[in-house]
Amino acid sequence: MTEIFLSIIAGLVLFLFAVTNLSETLKSALGENANSWIKKYTSNSFSSLLVGIVVTALLDSSSAVIIITIVLVNSKILTFRQAMGIVLGANIGTTVSSQIIAMDVGKYSPIFLLIGFILLFVAKTEKLSNIGKTILFFGVLFFGLFTMENAVEPLKDEAFFSEWMKKTENPFLGAMIGAVVTLVIQSSSATVGMAIILSKKGLISLTGGIAVMLGAELGTCSDTLLATIKGSRQALKTGLFHITFNLLSIILGLVLFYPFVELVKTISSGVSIERTVANAHMFFNIFGVLIFIWTIPFFERILNKILPDKLPT
Repeated sequence: MTEIFLSIIAGLVLFLFAVTNLSETLKSALGENANSWIKKYTSNSFSSLLVGIVVTALLDSSSAVIIITIVLVNSKILTFRQAMGIVLGANIGTTVSSQIIAMDVGKYSPIFLLIGFILLFVAKTEKLSNIGKTILFFGVLFFGLFTMENAVEPLKDEAFFSEWMKKTENPFLGAMIGAVVTLVIQSSSATVGMAIILSKKGLISLTGGIAVMLGAELGTCSDTLLATIKGSRQALKTGLFHITFNLLSIILGLVLFYPFVELVKTISSGVSIERTVANAHMFFNIFGVLIFIWTIPFFERILNKILPDKLPT
């Protein structure tokens, strides 16, 4: 049993290490391009939404994109209205990683590791070095998932683990577990990834996997709120909008939980359970954005009223 949990921890550490370094490497490779793209293509809510989707898909971290956005708002490069669209887009962009995880790419991780290592070994320019690092970190990420996937296999025979996983059948308990796990490991992608792996191995049901995914959406708000500390009121409002959007989406998701599960089953008919959990992650975020993007002016007015830029004299 000790070996199982140590292997799970090792796989999780590799995954988190890869996500962090992948994000930093891509930010370094893109340089000021990412910032300039964000500034240039955020003239309205829909273009801001698209920027949030694309940049998050590239960096593989919604938290990184939202933190960058908060920094740009704090520097008065972006307005609060522009930031709101990017925040919504980041929530859709982060679902790309769950689709990749569900594709069972873990077994191909040695190929990415080898190519990345060779490129790093022969690189004579910073550009080629960054490409090598990116491929290498993708390999580490996939290998971390592969390690966790193999580690959880023996847990099928452990009665206590099965009993604990049954708790996720309750949507509220499952969401709470997802939120706490994400709060601890600071990565919603890792939490959703574990839900996909556990569902694939038959250790968690579709209902449980979706509930954990919902909770992960809330747990990911903590680091973006931390980024607003000592920031401007515009930056603070951006962080508050992020948590308000996620919280309202999750409440709506829990209220309509079972109809949503049935809808995901219908749309994902014929695909594996791990792909269905990944699809649920994507549908949930897309539906949430489609519902709330029209309310941006309303939330802007409310938050501006609660936190005006200048204190009344």
